Amino acid sequence: MKYYLVYSELSQQPDSAHEIHDVMCANAMANLGYDTILTYPDKAQSDLNIGSLFFPFRLQQPNTDFIEFYDIQDQLNILPLLIPKLIRQGINRFNLSSLVCKYYLPIYLKNKVKAVHTRNWNFAKAAVNNQIPTIFERHYFPENKFDQGIVNNPYFRVCISQSELTRQSIIDAGMPPEKAIWLHNGFNQTFLERHPDDAETWRKQLLKNNRDKLVIYSGALYPFKGVDLLIDVAKLLPNIQFAITGGTEDQVQHYQALANSKQIENITFLGWIVPRSRLISLFQAADILAHPHLSGKSANFTNPVKFFQYLASGTPIVATEIPPLMFFKETVPIAVWCPPDQSSIFAQSIEKALEIYPRKSTGYQENIKYSQEFSWEKRAEKIVKYVPESMV
Repeated sequence: MKYYLVYSELSQQPDSAHEIHDVMCANAMANLGYDTILTYPDKAQSDLNIGSLFFPFRLQQPNTDFIEFYDIQDQLNILPLLIPKLIRQGINRFNLSSLVCKYYLPIYLKNKVKAVHTRNWNFAKAAVNNQIPTIFERHYFPENKFDQGIVNNPYFRVCISQSELTRQSIIDAGMPPEKAIWLHNGFNQTFLERHPDDAETWRKQLLKNNRDKLVIYSGALYPFKGVDLLIDVAKLLPNIQFAITGGTEDQVQHYQALANSKQIENITFLGWIVPRSRLISLFQAADILAHPHLSGKSANFTNPVKFFQYLASGTPIVATEIPPLMFFKETVPIAVWCPPDQSSIFAQSIEKALEIYPRKSTGYQENIKYSQEFSWEKRAEKIVKYVPESMV
């Protein structure tokens, strides 16, 4: 048996949106019925497990912690690859993927893999050189020119970005235009499940001081994501409760201190939620899901997973107008859009959304139905078309 292999580097730590992207890509392929492996360097394995180094191809079922952290189904196989202690200690000097590319891939993986999917350029190059059909994802503007011997090789099938602006930058860096595409991210099918009781529990937990409206933000805690702006929005709307989930412990403490310094009492920081499946009921508990994003370079390539999760929840969305999401301004049924960077206008947009889209415990079916074209499985169906059927 040969497998569709997704290679990533996983930490299973908060603030890991790109890890979640990779795991969801693998999970979706497995859900579509393809024999799929998610493989990654495992720095946690004991060096006493010598068998893992010399007989590494031992597929595993993800354990409970893995399943709950990434919110995956049960069809996916994982293949952690041992990284010996000597290499772990020199990790700043030693490229983490080098052992995988020069040892595991040509000796143990090559003959068991029918296609590779990765965001790691070193692994993509190694796969092409080992004559494995390769799907590469590049989500940021390239800093260097692409190796023409790799990108023009027939085994290099496609390079996927997340916006047209990023796609153009990839072409400018030497990617053949016919191999450069862009695709939206997706959402896990579990976000279509309804959890009304759990949603009510969230509302009882979060709504305070007689407030009856709840605005939720989920995602990374960085200024360019609009977190600082959302704190200012909360100050402008003291009768509305805000809750923010995501980020590392240090980031949560920083933003909590910032809110305290501004004497904002209607905002709660929930940190990184595990199991990730609890996000489903949290989104359904909200009156509004907030998507504040500042303008600037990062706004040109971002394609946040949370936007598609928001859609699937059926909860009304207030979103800023950034280039990768402008398509949705005309197509998402239940949403209010506003320009970035302006807390007062974002606050007005929340008030408008609350007025015209009152909360429904069943969610707005218009958004739920619309979202189904943007699942990870739909994205995977588009990707697999770039690998010849004989290879898959």
